[in-house]
Amino acid sequence: MEIQKSSKVIACKLSSPELQKRKQEVLASVKNKMLQKVETANGYKYRFAASDALTDELVSFIKTERQCCDFFEFSLTFLEHETWLSITGPGGAKEFIVEELNF
Repeated sequence: MEIQKSSKVIACKLSSPELQKRKQEVLASVKNKMLQKVETANGYKYRFAASDALTDELVSFIKTERQCCDFFEFSLTFLEHETWLSITGPGGAKEFIVEELNF
C-alpha cells in the first residue's frame, strides 16, 4: 500500500527479508500484549501493562518501525500501572496502521 499525502509518502520502506521478518515477530509479540486500542484524530493509542520488559519491547518495536515507516510519530506515556503507545502521522497514516500493521 502506498498513499501520497503532502510531502511524505505513506509506504513501508523495508526491503530486506531479515528486517521484514523481525518486524513481523516484534509486531506479533506487541499485539499479543495490547490491552486496549483507542482511535485518535490522526492515529491510535494502545494500552499495555507497565513493565520494564514490555517497555524494552515497545522501544524495539518503535525502532523497527522507524526504519520502514519514517512518517509515523511515536510517543510512550508511562503511568503507575500502565503504558500507552501512541502512533500518529500525516493524512493516510491511520489507514496505513489498520491495513499494513493490522494493529
